[in-house]
Amino acid sequence: MLNTASREIYWNIPPSLKILMYTLLLFAVANLAYGLHQRYQHWMVGQKTNPAGDLGRCIRETFLQRRVLKDLYPGIKHAAIFWGFTVMFLTTVIIAVQEQLKIEVFTGNLYLFFSLIADIGGLAAMTGLLMALYRRYVQKPDRLDNRPDDAIVLLLLLGIIVTGFLVEGIRVAATNDIWADYSPVGNIVAELFRGSSENSLRSAHLGLWVTHMLATMAFIGYIPQSKLMHIFTTPINQYYADESSAKALPLVDLEAEDAETFGISKIEEFTNKQLMDLDACTRCGRCQDNCPAYLTGKPLSPKKMTQDLKEALNQKAPELIAKAKAELSGEGQGEETTAPSVEEAVTRFLIGDVIEQDTIWSCTTCRACQEVCPAYVEHIPKTVELRRNLVLMESDFPAEVQTTFRNMENNGNPWGIGWAKRADWLGDLDVPQMGELDDPAEVEYLYWVGCAGSFDERNKKVSRALVKILQSAGVTFAILGAEEKCCGDSARRIGNEYLYQMLAMENIETMNNYGVKKIITACPHCLNTLKNDYPQMGGNFEVIHHTELIAQLLQSAKLRLNGQKGKSYTYHDSCYLGRYNRVFEAPRDVLKQAGVQVVEMERNHEHSFCCGAGGGRMWMEETLGSRINLNRTEQALSTGAEGIAANCPFCLTMLTDGVKAKELADKIPVLDLAEIVSELIPETAKESDAQAS
Repeated sequence: MLNTASREIYWNIPPSLKILMYTLLLFAVANLAYGLHQRYQHWMVGQKTNPAGDLGRCIRETFLQRRVLKDLYPGIKHAAIFWGFTVMFLTTVIIAVQEQLKIEVFTGNLYLFFSLIADIGGLAAMTGLLMALYRRYVQKPDRLDNRPDDAIVLLLLLGIIVTGFLVEGIRVAATNDIWADYSPVGNIVAELFRGSSENSLRSAHLGLWVTHMLATMAFIGYIPQSKLMHIFTTPINQYYADESSAKALPLVDLEAEDAETFGISKIEEFTNKQLMDLDACTRCGRCQDNCPAYLTGKPLSPKKMTQDLKEALNQKAPELIAKAKAELSGEGQGEETTAPSVEEAVTRFLIGDVIEQDTIWSCTTCRACQEVCPAYVEHIPKTVELRRNLVLMESDFPAEVQTTFRNMENNGNPWGIGWAKRADWLGDLDVPQMGELDDPAEVEYLYWVGCAGSFDERNKKVSRALVKILQSAGVTFAILGAEEKCCGDSARRIGNEYLYQMLAMENIETMNNYGVKKIITACPHCLNTLKNDYPQMGGNFEVIHHTELIAQLLQSAKLRLNGQKGKSYTYHDSCYLGRYNRVFEAPRDVLKQAGVQVVEMERNHEHSFCCGAGGGRMWMEETLGSRINLNRTEQALSTGAEGIAANCPFCLTMLTDGVKAKELADKIPVLDLAEIVSELIPETAKESDAQAS
């Protein structure tokens, strides 16, 4: 609700200048539209997909800034900029509609309210921009790689706000606006110009208004060439994100007659959604800050890998687009050329030319990068596809993995121990095997022991402890024994899809023949594979981790423990149980009910630090940087806890090795939760009755 003087100074602009500004605005918007179309064409050079969208997630992440705010300082900074500019954009549109087009949208107190929040929004955005400049150019955190584009964007946005407030302040000073109290920032700025002549104020107002408009148009036109592109790509990426990304990897049709290659070696072999991922990345570096490989000196930075792939896309997409257009128009058909085409000149195979092999093999598939990414960039599926190409097409992988593959293929386990010995860990335990039962349906659960639980001496103790717990609680279960094969987790995530599918098909057929419905396992890698990967091949089972079942048994009082107070333990959240399958509280509940004092590490729950064995790294030598398991062990020891509790065979092995390396094996026990609980089970019925009473 501007007074007459305010309206006059706002809109008494020379017609020629108006025409010029509107023309420039059209050019800016046209450049934005062209840039967006160009990026869309880049994405479309990839393989076509039709992902499902989630509007609720998009709203939560875009407007509520849910993931952004999990990192407090940069979160507040970004939220202030986002909401500040959102408010200013809306209020500017309202004022323009009302004052320029003479359409009354809001009047009276409501109009004054919008005038007030416009100033508040501008102040918030300016504060956020100053915070961003301080963080980027004074604090200089490692995860931010400053480029000219970053400075241009920040200064451009700051220029828009500062000139906007100056324009408002001069207007207030020149017109003695009676509603100035509802433009508090402009009112303060107006004090700088009190006493100036009306003509000088009008001239300054016009000049600054033109500057403000030019900065705004530059902002609009610059979006497609800058990181500002994420204004559009990030919400779209959030909408189309796959919540199960990396939990279940894409199934490869190994018998497809038209398949010329498996995995990915060229940029156009990624899906269009994966290529859009590359534009959604804002280089915020949160993935890098949480990547165990990067933090221990490996050549992997999820951020850099994403940006390198984006650069490869930018180099090759124009030629691919031109080639597609030529084919569509029929040009060049039947012509033979001996000189290399532009495409061939531009083509760089991703592996080796763009992404080094050491980078690809450094990933532990821990999913920490995807957990923290505000743009929902999906790093792990891209990495696995690159691995698939190396393994399936080039037979190029770390030498030690060859033995692992051969052992899985010949003996059904990575250790290469004879398959017939798979049930030897039982010893004198009375546990039925599915093949011995008259009716397999008489047991509730199949206990999937896994390779580590069957063959690794340290993890056999966990298997026996879990049997003791299940039998004490009256749970009916059986094992497959020699019929169980490796679930295929490591094979699949290393990239050997052929070996994975061979193992998976055998296991699924065996379990379906027995009518298995429910599975319990102590291995999070087996859990994730059986639960999320196997349904792709017809294996639909209800899978539960042993810590979840133990928590249920304790809660229902089917399992009773001695009431003694235990030691203090720090609990390690394994990646495949925690981040992959969202099981965080059940293990902690078990420890608490066992009388254990839980001491949290700094990195816990969804921000837990990987042990270093995931993604098949269990079977590879770690020769670059420092050892991930030692890093995690040091984090655990720094808590001062008397022991370390784990829930995964791989984690148990890696943390045990870490404690040994620190020469603390005699002082700091590393135990699976099943081992802690089994020691507290009353040995006699009398003791159990006494405990119950």
